[in-house]
Amino acid sequence: MKMKGFIQICFLIAISLTSAIAATAAEPYIAPYKAWRLLQPLGLRETATIDTLLYNYYQAAIPSAISPAFATTGNQASAGEEMIYMDRDPMSRFFLHDAKRFWLPSESKARFYNTPIPMSLLSYNTGGGRDNAQDFFRLLFSGNISPRLQIGAMVDYPYSKGSYNYQAAKGFTWGLSASYTGERYELQTYYNCFNFVNKENGGIKDDRWITDTEEVNGGVPNINSKVIPTNLTASHNRIKGKQFYMNHRYKIGFWKETFDSIQTDSVVHRELVPVSSFIWTLAYDSGTHRFTNTNANEEKDFWTNHYMSDELTHDLTTYSSLRNTIGVSLLEGFNKYAKAGLAAFLTHELRKYNQTLDTIPTSGPDRPENLTPYPYDSPLTPKVSQNLLWAGAQLTKQQGSLLNYEATVQLGLVGPAAGEIKADGNVSTHIRMLGDTVSIKGYAAFHNTTAPYLMDNYVSNHFIWKNDFSKTRRLRLGGELVIPHTSTRVNVGVENVQNLIYFGPDALPVQHGGNVQVFSIRAWQDFRFRALNWRNTIVYQTSTDESVIPLPKLAIYSNLYLQFKIARVLDVQFGIDVDYYTRYYAPAYQPATMAFTNQQEIKCGNYPFMNAYINMKLSRARFYVLFSHVNQGIIGGNDYFSIPHYPLNPRRFQMGVSVNFNN
Repeated sequence: MKMKGFIQICFLIAISLTSAIAATAAEPYIAPYKAWRLLQPLGLRETATIDTLLYNYYQAAIPSAISPAFATTGNQASAGEEMIYMDRDPMSRFFLHDAKRFWLPSESKARFYNTPIPMSLLSYNTGGGRDNAQDFFRLLFSGNISPRLQIGAMVDYPYSKGSYNYQAAKGFTWGLSASYTGERYELQTYYNCFNFVNKENGGIKDDRWITDTEEVNGGVPNINSKVIPTNLTASHNRIKGKQFYMNHRYKIGFWKETFDSIQTDSVVHRELVPVSSFIWTLAYDSGTHRFTNTNANEEKDFWTNHYMSDELTHDLTTYSSLRNTIGVSLLEGFNKYAKAGLAAFLTHELRKYNQTLDTIPTSGPDRPENLTPYPYDSPLTPKVSQNLLWAGAQLTKQQGSLLNYEATVQLGLVGPAAGEIKADGNVSTHIRMLGDTVSIKGYAAFHNTTAPYLMDNYVSNHFIWKNDFSKTRRLRLGGELVIPHTSTRVNVGVENVQNLIYFGPDALPVQHGGNVQVFSIRAWQDFRFRALNWRNTIVYQTSTDESVIPLPKLAIYSNLYLQFKIARVLDVQFGIDVDYYTRYYAPAYQPATMAFTNQQEIKCGNYPFMNAYINMKLSRARFYVLFSHVNQGIIGGNDYFSIPHYPLNPRRFQMGVSVNFNN
């Protein structure tokens, strides 16, 4: 580990221990914190958690630990794709950011907090040495100006030099947030800004540097991963974006008075009973993707097509969206007959796309012979604006003791959204079984959505396409059972998708006109005997067409650990965990578009990725020591590729600390 990171860790641990000792000596009374996230499109609140748990805190330092089956280029803050199908988000309106979505802020990740005293979460993780250092700094702050008004701020700064050459990545995200909860007026708002850049090495040139090192290294079995040759040395991707969100709600209703008698005096309490509310949500989102390559020889060797230059590449694509939603709702619970809330809304969105301007003639004598002929006669329009309009309704019941449900239907009326249908719903209940309360949840979704604009129209130096894709239809049904007494949770789901758009082996988008079904069953089962704990997640999934939706059939996460206290104040979690999934045709990665593409030549998987760790928590401080990929060269062989030509990070020592400062 580099000395700078070690000193920073020691400094933070010293601060955390000082804070913890002071807190233990005279711990003030702190009322329970409240945290929530917003459900779109009307901004309904759903309870969330504050990340102060001891369990598996160290996993934030392992890129491949995002899920039991995660396809990644291997580096922190770099590209990745979820291979657990039921957890995978559909392609977004700006696909060039999708590979980084796990590191980017979004509406679904936004959290708001209400804290009696100011709260600050400060985290710093580090690992590796001088040539392959990996650091992650994170700050979260929330404080209440009054019982109703809260402000917050956040900073994320991941930085990694990479375990392999030309793989460095870093990002900087910062944001501000605020919320106000009045009797009549409510507000939730935030502003986020992010900037990520990473080198692209195109994968290693020869997989035998990993699978059979002695053969390509003159009989020497061990090497520094930095000496492995890579396909690219002068390529970079940079993505930037801004997000601004406001959700306003104004409630109308009647005042309810209650009287509390204190001896001869009476105290009157007035409470607003809301009957209906008016909602306005404004959301602005912008994104930029820039890809550059400055090595002429690699330009010609790595890519087949060159439409603008065969010497260098400088692609630039931008996107923006301005969305306004207005709605009116009848609120749940204002009297005994109002068993559910009902809302209606309209959403308008203005989208703008700006692509690389090509000034070279598409054909004719003025077009250089060394460039690839255009696949069509007329050039694409570099700037496009779209106006879209939806109408929808929402039915909710969140206050029931026996049955809760939510259903939202949205219909496209104008622009590319015309004819779209989005219907989502879920229902949950609790029943008594074997002396325990069992939770049961069912969910369903039907989406008939237009292809994203960039799937129909895209221009860059290496890839140009012009399509007229049909709408994609998805039907998903499923349910979940939770049995707290046995620490058991089971989720079963099935989805049928028609006209799916995906990237084929040539890294061009294609549409499968037929139907593909995916069946998935996931089970969580925990065991505990005194200090010994064993937590397990098992996912079985199958696709009826592996060439369209390739998936590992079986994915397992298992964590065996001891959890105990030292001197009644220090919580310790000490153990080893493993991620494993079966072999399948893992997606390839195209650096120029940051797209994961289907291929049927190389299988990845059947390799256990193991980590040995110690997690500790003292009052408000968490810290860990981690030996990631501890089984390298010992258990599982040497075929530790996540995707073709991109090996996972080698064994490394890491550590980190997180402190919760309550001011």
